[in-house]
Amino acid sequence: MLRFAGGSMLKVAVIQFPGSNCDTDSVHAIKDVIGLPSRLIWHKDTSLLGADAVLVPGGFSYGDYLRCGAIAKVSPIMAAVREFADNGGLVMGICNGFQILCEAGLLPGALILNNGLEFICNTQELIVEDSNEHFSKSAMGEKIHLPIAHGEGNYRIDDAGLAQLEANKQILFRYANNPNGSVGDIAGIRNEAGNVFGLMPHPERAVEAFMTSRDGEKVLRAFLRCHKKQAAA
Repeated sequence: MLRFAGGSMLKVAVIQFPGSNCDTDSVHAIKDVIGLPSRLIWHKDTSLLGADAVLVPGGFSYGDYLRCGAIAKVSPIMAAVREFADNGGLVMGICNGFQILCEAGLLPGALILNNGLEFICNTQELIVEDSNEHFSKSAMGEKIHLPIAHGEGNYRIDDAGLAQLEANKQILFRYANNPNGSVGDIAGIRNEAGNVFGLMPHPERAVEAFMTSRDGEKVLRAFLRCHKKQAAA
């Protein structure tokens, strides 16, 4: 169990926007599979209610009008998420959540339409990169398998930005067989400080025995173990 040194468990907030469709899946993965307190936070709220970590889930926030995540980034709750992240708080964006974090400037780069302009829904083999002690080959294995479901998962960043991601070991995962055209085969990244994470694949959809993989639990646990005050697994 993931706990603080004093014995209390990490509390995880899952942000809920109009159009979110992986919010309750994320709460289930954290609460029922990993066993940590988790609750939904509505996009119009202005407080994270003492959360120790934040998940920005997948879906189609605001129907993906304008651009994916472009409206969600100005929701009231995002001011609290930004302040939380700026103070070192753990934040992870999954699929649409990754798009939102990029739109909000909490992660570098942008997500655009897939090559081929088609929505893709399948399970992808991902190559694990050595980004930190928890997101590493030694901790997670050489490869994992997670589902994807997106129409705008093509990660873009300029050459200088890509070089910085590579130099700082900010890349978490790469696609073994690139499904969407992402530069550098990138499937997930973190910020330079190591407290904000984003990935297009869905770990919350790979946590049960009946699913195609249970590797999503590895990803969620790796994320939560990045909490600086976390003491025991």
